[in-house]
Amino acid sequence: MESLISRMSPDEQRRAVGAARFGYGPLAHIRNTNEPMLTAFGGEMQPGLYKGVKNRKFANPAPLGLSAFACTTFLLSLINCGTLGLNSNAVVIGLAFAYGGFVQVLAGMWEMAVGNTFGATALTSYGGFWMAFAILLTPGGFHVEDQMVQSDGTSGFLNGIGLFLMAWFIFTFILCLCSIKSTVMFFLLFFTLDLCFLLLGIAHIMNDGTKPNTPILRAGGAFGLATSFLAWYNAFAGLADNSNSFIIARAIYFPWTDVGVMDSNLSEKDDSPA
Repeated sequence: MESLISRMSPDEQRRAVGAARFGYGPLAHIRNTNEPMLTAFGGEMQPGLYKGVKNRKFANPAPLGLSAFACTTFLLSLINCGTLGLNSNAVVIGLAFAYGGFVQVLAGMWEMAVGNTFGATALTSYGGFWMAFAILLTPGGFHVEDQMVQSDGTSGFLNGIGLFLMAWFIFTFILCLCSIKSTVMFFLLFFTLDLCFLLLGIAHIMNDGTKPNTPILRAGGAFGLATSFLAWYNAFAGLADNSNSFIIARAIYFPWTDVGVMDSNLSEKDDSPA
């Protein structure tokens, strides 16, 4: 593999590496005996080195799961930001059960089928989050809010939601650590989501006895909006290729990754005097 790369010009190397990220081109079928084939790419929900799946029977389920997460997060975050003066989260319930919950869990199970442990863990877990959150929001049917208010008052119910969100902050922090060697946009997805959970948890714990802390809730909603657009970006990255789009999402790598080091070396070669 190194000998093939060394025979290429800097421009050819860039094109080859970029093509390999999408699974085609002169480097797509070159394997290192010690490492998997392709580098990390957010559209595949794969941090670290991409592990190609032989005889894959399923399409890439990551864009479906990312889109389900993005759409539900977008709607709830708009409400948390106070858009159009809305205060009730009731409109989120159906979307959280059907799309953010059920569909995302299905995508997570399909990630398990194609051998992607990270994608399966993340998508299935967040699908479970949306289902659980929809249960908390559902009036009457599950009586969760009624029981907690009766036992601990409205402030206690808000504190309970705050602790619920803090638990997801911890889980997301773990996923964030596992994406440090991935692409910039993929890492930012979990980084902004982690801040969103943290701020929303604090907002509910710092309640005034009747409602969450409004300024902190708004800040959490803003990070939620950023998270939703990053999720859609990564979903687009997994959907768009030369066969269906003139716009291809470029994978941007951190300088400490293998590809980042290669790009840096290529840039240094280009800048060096002839």
